[in-house]
Amino acid sequence: MSSQHPCITDGWFNEVNDKSFPGQAFSLKVNKVLYHEKSQFQDILIFESSDYGNVLVLDGIIQVSERDEFAYQEMISHVPLYTHENPKKILVIGGGDGGVLREVVKHSCVEEATLVEIDSRVIELSKKYLPGMACSFKHPKVRVKLCDGFQFLRDVAESGTKYDVIITDSSDPDGPAEAFFQMEYFELLYKALNDNGVVIAQASENVWLNLDYLKTLLHTARAVFPLAEYCSTMLPTYTSGQLGLITCCKNPKVNPTDPSRVPTEEEQTNMRYYNRGIHSAAFVLPTWAGKVLKP
Repeated sequence: MSSQHPCITDGWFNEVNDKSFPGQAFSLKVNKVLYHEKSQFQDILIFESSDYGNVLVLDGIIQVSERDEFAYQEMISHVPLYTHENPKKILVIGGGDGGVLREVVKHSCVEEATLVEIDSRVIELSKKYLPGMACSFKHPKVRVKLCDGFQFLRDVAESGTKYDVIITDSSDPDGPAEAFFQMEYFELLYKALNDNGVVIAQASENVWLNLDYLKTLLHTARAVFPLAEYCSTMLPTYTSGQLGLITCCKNPKVNPTDPSRVPTEEEQTNMRYYNRGIHSAAFVLPTWAGKVLKP
């Protein structure tokens, strides 16, 4: 394990990516490096920050921080789960930190949640350094498959297995996650869904960073699904403070902007970000972005 990292200078972690975040950068003050290694698939860094708790970084890009991770985990999980009227069988691709699983199993109607993660080191290190998220791996409804998500979906297509909700919690479209933003991937997602199935995928970008990329991604999704919409969540440790999500419905009569179910009182007490109002509001676009992204 190395205590040094090229993204850390003078006690500050610096996220710089001219491809994804041109002309801007993001920094967090580092108390200490907890872990650093290059796994078989990616560069993994975990550090303790001064104000955001422990932070997981993959290939130089922040994935989660303990302070604000719930804003991402709750929206990418609950938007599709409350859009579906009765989700029982859930597939999560990526998300080795366990945060999405933690949110999925809050739904009593869920009977099975399968997580597919290519890098076992992310799971192992999250259990040690991000226990508030990785606690979900102990849940009896959770199953873990250590393999490539793309190949898993190909196998699913051959077997005929179907899911009610599929959540793609991949890293950014560089390196091992690049395939998760292409046409074949959306086609495999479509095949893996039940008739009323819902897919959500983190879009990597938002309207402030790369509107043209989002337009292309939505065009790809809409070539496969009868309905695909953009929504977003807000959290400070993602560059520009916003992260985009693409929600796709196999049934054109299912409206992702209007949840089919609402949280029970007990469910809502276990959520810090998501509620019915913010579900619908997350799909509202500023005028200039809506002109580009709306079908």
